[in-house]
Amino acid sequence: MNGFNVMDGWFYWALLSAVFAAATAIFTKIGLQDVDSDYATLIPSFVIFIGIAGYLYLMDKWSNPFTLRPKTLLFLTLSGLATFASWICYFRALQTGAAANVVSVDKLSVVIVAIFAFVFLGERPAIREWLGIILVGAGVVLLGLKR
Repeated sequence: MNGFNVMDGWFYWALLSAVFAAATAIFTKIGLQDVDSDYATLIPSFVIFIGIAGYLYLMDKWSNPFTLRPKTLLFLTLSGLATFASWICYFRALQTGAAANVVSVDKLSVVIVAIFAFVFLGERPAIREWLGIILVGAGVVLLGLKR
């Protein structure tokens, strides 16, 4: 690949993220069998907190979050709140819906992110990229149609 470092490429990190997200859906669906979905959200959230804190400590990346710029702290806090809301909804959907359907509809976020990035961040996807985004949206619509 002409000297391209696989582990430095955003695509490979995103691909790994997708694999772990898929595993998360399956593990969550199995784990939700005997517990309320809202309560169940607490367990992986706690594991994530401990895991990230330990990772930051081991990699010597820990610092005081209150030294961040207020704008940075605000938007990272908003990110956390959005993640919280997303997970509550996601776990509730997984408790009663088929994992493949729930995760597929959840990926409507691809379309929403593209629109938000266009409007708020000034990103301009190419025609080929818009086509892919539209196909994702069409797939979600197909899943949502009554049989």
